[in-house]
Amino acid sequence: MKLLFDFLPILLFFIAYKVYDIYIATAVIIVATVIQVGWHWFKNGKIENMHLITLVLVLVLGGLTLLLQDENFIKWKPTIVNWAFALAFLVSQFVGNKNLLQRMLDKQITVSYNKVWTNLNFAWIAFFIVVGIVNLFVAFNFDTNTWVNFKLFGMLGLTLAFVIGQSFYLTRYIVIDDESKKDI
Repeated sequence: MKLLFDFLPILLFFIAYKVYDIYIATAVIIVATVIQVGWHWFKNGKIENMHLITLVLVLVLGGLTLLLQDENFIKWKPTIVNWAFALAFLVSQFVGNKNLLQRMLDKQITVSYNKVWTNLNFAWIAFFIVVGIVNLFVAFNFDTNTWVNFKLFGMLGLTLAFVIGQSFYLTRYIVIDDESKKDI
């Protein structure tokens, strides 16, 4: 359910673009993101960093897209979001006892070596950088329709493929405790 909730503004953007145009789609993603963040804050009393970063970028780049009637601004949003995540993962590698990926997953997954978390964290950094670059390539070398399709299907496909690849890597190092074995 959370994945669908996080994905909803992008899906609405895609639908609005297909029915209307890039400017209506940009207005839709702005409204949808504001509602998404507002709902999350109302329900949980806090805003996740991912939602806050996305909200600020959607408001600034989407606002510039609408104000200047220049779709190039909204095309930069996925790249900036991905590079912001890459930077956050990179900084987390050197600040604190655990990197960002380990903080997110170590309550659910126990691995045999801490180096696994470092490798996975750096893999995510590289992934976010590459996806940001690929977004720019598609955005500025293909028409807007191709970019919108890539934004929805291409980025989702790349992310799913990357997560599956990481799962194969991770399964070699997962530690199953004795309690878990009893349930199997």
